[in-house]
Amino acid sequence: MIDIIKQIQERNPALGSTIIVLRPDSRALAEPERLTPEAAAWIAERAPGARLSRETVLLAPYPGGVPAERTVTVLAFADSTHLAAFATAWTADPEPEEADEAAPA
Repeated sequence: MIDIIKQIQERNPALGSTIIVLRPDSRALAEPERLTPEAAAWIAERAPGARLSRETVLLAPYPGGVPAERTVTVLAFADSTHLAAFATAWTADPEPEEADEAAPA
């Protein structure tokens, strides 16, 4: 992952150093170019200035494999605390609802 971040920073220095690459199946993405309404609202409230970008990097499909171009979705943040809060809220598996845990068997 560090190699991907370095490539993105070299190809698009305007993104800055506080970036995260989102997996295609991220809960925060409605589609590769767009956040879900919930994630967009979360960012507007808690991480103003964050921006979504699509970037092309060279990735090997496995160690030692031949690298190929791949486009990834990147979120750039103005502050590292914003990135940390986003990662905590949106990249972990969601916690089960308390009501689900208390449901009778």
